[in-house]
Order: sequence, then C-alpha cells, then structure tokens
Amino acid sequence: MAGMRTPGTDLATRIVQHDYVPPAGFAAPQPGVYKASTVIFPNVAAMRARDWRDRSGYTYGLHGTPTTFTLEERLCTLEGGLQCVLAPSGLAAIANVALALLNPGDELLLPDNVYGPSKDLAHDELARLGISHGLYDPLEPADLAARITPATRLVWLEAPGSVSMEFPDLRELVRICRARAVRTALDNTWGAGLAFAPFDLLGDGSLGVDICVHALTKYPSGGGDVLMGSVITRDAALHTQIRRTHMRLGLGVAGNDAEAVLRGLPSLGLRYRAHDAAARSLALWLQQQPAVAQVLHPALAGSPGHAHWQALCGAGPGGQGLAAGLFSVLIDARHSAQQVDAFCDGLRLFKLGYSWGGPMSLVVPYHIASMRSRCVAHLKQGTLVRFSIGLEAVQDLQQDLQQAMERAFPAA
Repeated sequence: MAGMRTPGTDLATRIVQHDYVPPAGFAAPQPGVYKASTVIFPNVAAMRARDWRDRSGYTYGLHGTPTTFTLEERLCTLEGGLQCVLAPSGLAAIANVALALLNPGDELLLPDNVYGPSKDLAHDELARLGISHGLYDPLEPADLAARITPATRLVWLEAPGSVSMEFPDLRELVRICRARAVRTALDNTWGAGLAFAPFDLLGDGSLGVDICVHALTKYPSGGGDVLMGSVITRDAALHTQIRRTHMRLGLGVAGNDAEAVLRGLPSLGLRYRAHDAAARSLALWLQQQPAVAQVLHPALAGSPGHAHWQALCGAGPGGQGLAAGLFSVLIDARHSAQQVDAFCDGLRLFKLGYSWGGPMSLVVPYHIASMRSRCVAHLKQGTLVRFSIGLEAVQDLQQDLQQAMERAFPAA
C-alpha cells in the first residue's frame, strides 16, 4: 500500500522520508509551482556533475526551478531574447546589470529622464565603487555621441523617459553606441515586449539593444501585487557574465511570485491594448481641458518624441501602433501646487500610489524640475501629474477627472 514502503519505523520518519511519486502525465493550462531551497540529487556523481550554470538540471532553489525556468523561457519569447535571469524587483535587475558589467574606472551614461532610483544607484552605490556616470539628453543623439569617452562601458536607454514621457530616437542611440563598441541596456517596462521589439529595432535583425531589462511588477504581472524584474540577452557570453553576478548577489524570486507572472502573461496582450485605448481616450480629452497646459503621451502628436514613437511603434492596423496606459499632464502654471494636490486628493477612482500596470488607475504629482539636471525646454510651465490608466470604464474615469478639476480649478 502507498505510504508503507518508506524505511523507518517511526511515523515522523516515514512522513518526512515518504517515497510516493505521483504519476507522470499531468497537464493543465498553468505550469506547476515548484518551491525549494534544497534540491535532491540521486547520487554523489550527479551532485558533482551538475553545474548551476547549466539549465539542463537543478542544483539549488536559488539557481532555478521548473517554475522559474518556464517563466524565463516565456519572457525570452516575449522580448525576443535567448537568455534570461529573474530578479526580485525591476531595480534589482538594473543593479544586477550595472554590477556585472562595470568596474572601477568605468563610466555609465544615463538619459537625463532616467528612472529616478537608477540615477540614485549610479550617484551613490556605483560611485562608491569607483564607477562614474554622466547624463545625456535623450532627445539629442549628438549629445550622447559627444559624451561617450574611452571609459564609457554602458549606455542606459529608456523609451519613453520616466515621468515626462519623452520618446527618443532609439535606433539612432543604439547605432551610436554600436559604432563605438559600447554596450546598451534598455528599460523596456513601458513597451512590455509588445510596443516594439528591443532586439530587432529595424525588423531585419540588424540592429538591437544588448540587454533588455523589464520590471515584471508592471504589465506582465498585471495585478499590482508582485515585485519582480528580468534581464534578457541574446549573447551567451554576456548572459553568463550577468548570471555570475546574479548568483553571487544571491538574487532569486519566489515560486508563487513566478506563478503569478506566468498566470498574467497569457492576458498581457489583451490588457496592454485595453490600457492603451483607455489612456489615449483620456489623454485626448485632457488636451481640451482649460487647466491643462500640455499632455505628455508618446502616441499623441505634439508630445516630445512623438515622431520617434511613430517610426518605431506606429505600425499596425490603422497605423495606430501600441503604447502603454501611462501618460502625464502639466497643469497650467497659473494654478498653484496646492491646487494640483487638491485635484489629486479630490479624485475618487484614481488612487494615489506609485508603480503602474495594474487594474486600478493611479495618479502621482511630481516636481519635475527637481528630477532633471537641466532646463527642459520642451516642457511647458506648470505642475506635472502622472496617470496610470487601469481597467475601469473610461467614462467613469473621465467623470472622476472632471469632477476633481471643477473643484480644484474653478473657472479655469
């Protein structure tokens, strides 16, 4: 009978050392969830033969399970990559890349509109290691070209930029770096692997980034309840370099978190398009509101870098292309920062909260001048408010925006 073959007479021993193995052949829509620190080897020879770098077997839970390996493979398919490592957050993935590729005396170049914590990482942690950094204007490829020095080892790219949403000429920036043999790393969280192909920017396989980082916290998860990041490459040697640092830092993700992202991936395309459609509708409506001086949405004509978005992401049925459900507005400078805060507080459906990509619409006011190293001429004067559009009905969100505006900006 089952449960009687395990050696040992004590019940505790027989439960811990139980030898039942369920039959093979179970199949279901979602992959199984494997959680382990210890991985059992059949014999000493197998233990000595297995290498944590070899994905054909398992050595320790931190180095991968069937669940995380499955997620990595699916993310490679999504992004167009060949190798992937998972990190416990998007920022951890960014740090993994920097620590793997940069040494004392090296230089990192960041766009001036880079994700804030990435800039802080360079300014504080990397600087302590003797790694310098500089900031370039992402809308001026010539500025990047002029700032690359013999010490430059990595150029960080964002499309679009954080908060102010400028969309760069990503193709030209990559060309500049490739001509100077400088590696490129792209934060592709906004594009989600759907808006454009990071490893194939021209559609013929001739031009792409070297590294693609994705905050899976956002659209791949889709629930606003998971923290995770990925680093995807197409070069085996580069992947090994990143993976070695990943191992030495002890980076790993929980099985249930990997399960949550795996569950979210099949609906990613549907959700992304729904977020996109709702965001464009509301962005266009906000353009007509008297209190709004400027709407920053890459897919809208007139937004900084719109032509670059159109060239890279604009293909598709009707020429509509794809864009995330994220945009910002500048409230006209005649309204005080206190009024803008009151507007945000007065929203009923939009919640105040960081991050984005989940089902609930979010709003955050920012002091954009404090986040940039130089005057940004393409931004109009005013207070910036960023919106992440969720999956609520567009008409309800529009009514919420209208009632809050009427209260905060009377007779605007």
